[in-house]
Amino acid sequence: MAGISNPHIIPGSGQLALQGAVALGPVADEQTIEITVRLRAAPDHAQIDLQAASGDTQPVERRYLSRTQFAQAHGASDADIATVTAFAAQHGMVVISSDAAQRRVVLAGTAAQMNDAFGVQLEEYEYPDGSYRGRVGELSVPNQLAGVVEGVFGLDDRPVATPKFQRLQADGFASAAAANIAFTPPQLARLYNFPQGLDGSGQCIGIIELGGGSRPRDLKIYFNELGLPAPRVKSICIDHAKNRPTTANSADGEVMLDIEVAGAVAPGALIAVYYAPNTERGFLDAITAAVHDDVHQPSVISISWGAPESAWTGQAMTAFEQAFADAAAMGVTILCAAGDNGSTDGVADGGQHVDFPSSAPHALACGGTRVMLKDGGGAVETVWNSGPNSATGGGYSSFFGRPDYQQGVANGQAARGVPDVAGDADPASGYKVRVDGQNLVFGGTSAVAPLWAGLLALVNQRLGRPVGFLNPLLYGSLQGKGVTRDITDGNNGSQQAAPGWDTCTGWGCPDGEKLLQALSD
Repeated sequence: MAGISNPHIIPGSGQLALQGAVALGPVADEQTIEITVRLRAAPDHAQIDLQAASGDTQPVERRYLSRTQFAQAHGASDADIATVTAFAAQHGMVVISSDAAQRRVVLAGTAAQMNDAFGVQLEEYEYPDGSYRGRVGELSVPNQLAGVVEGVFGLDDRPVATPKFQRLQADGFASAAAANIAFTPPQLARLYNFPQGLDGSGQCIGIIELGGGSRPRDLKIYFNELGLPAPRVKSICIDHAKNRPTTANSADGEVMLDIEVAGAVAPGALIAVYYAPNTERGFLDAITAAVHDDVHQPSVISISWGAPESAWTGQAMTAFEQAFADAAAMGVTILCAAGDNGSTDGVADGGQHVDFPSSAPHALACGGTRVMLKDGGGAVETVWNSGPNSATGGGYSSFFGRPDYQQGVANGQAARGVPDVAGDADPASGYKVRVDGQNLVFGGTSAVAPLWAGLLALVNQRLGRPVGFLNPLLYGSLQGKGVTRDITDGNNGSQQAAPGWDTCTGWGCPDGEKLLQALSD
């Protein structure tokens, strides 16, 4: 492997092997690899004025940029794209595409060329769940690319995220079989007082999927049984991924849950599903494609995949958060599932962990509750916790500092607290869905993100403009207006529910009508 003269280490690019992985040997020199090179925003462009788009101000007072305006004001520069193009040519790599708005250049080359260009040694790895092409250590570029290149994604193709849904099993989760309450999304919309007389018309809900697929016949049957028109669903393929349904035990469950929940709440909205490979590169490329999609123009993006922060590279977490901040500038709300494995997020190191990307400060992190019906028809909600691997995520980030909007609530912590809001997530009070010809009951915080996404599509429809970045309002001027129902009973392991905001269910579950009213004042 040739060294790089005057190497510059890309910040946050350090990578470890997956736990239990064994290196089998170098990747064949001639293997073709496609990567995404993420560039800085043009240095001569103005800094994004996020205050105008996402301060504690009502949507009607916010000033959003169109996607075209954003690309012109904050995209990558032609000069930086040309510099990366020249660098690629020097190493025999080919430029597949470039996109100034998404700040990315896609390159293809052989493993040998990639090793030489970025100062790495790509290896084949085997681990208990499969195999992947990977690397350890940091990435380097020549000094003339220092600061220009903020991240390189795709050299390592390990699977990075898991879907945050859980299927109710007959013999399954703790006391699930005993309760076995299940709701259709419209029933939960009524429980949470979603605005009536709205269907999301004129809105687009973007959904990120890293596997699985949907079947039009299942959607037709499902919505017909609900007495609703089936929403328009558009599949958008990222990095060669496709809508590939297989069985109900696969990621199809996530895809169908997301589409059916969001679509049942807002059947008049266009559902744009961005299918991408389950890698850091695929996930990032899907997010930037959705955020900057000037054709479908989603005003809300729902993300139900994630992993503990410790599973990610710093360059990925930084790039995702930048993309979410870009979304805020354009009035796009990002909603992320907070995780289904309690306060450890499934990490067996004795510590507390939160799930990413829900821990990104510009994401609306969605935690989970359990719904119990009282005699007489009312409902009582507690923190969802049916055991360490069936409980809402929540806690404090080890990567992101405390955002300004959390100054008054983070219990003295200097870190981003998760989640922000909540909704029904326990499989024992789960969602009725249809997947690959089967009628099933699913739970998980991955149901909460599309539920809130559907609600915000309704709110956007009524307001006539997007809500955008909701967090500063939730923690600010919306307080005291009853827009959420506080959940004060329960824990997710080490985190305890309490009056007001907490690291189990955030501010609580939505009161949709009050939220709409408060955002209309």
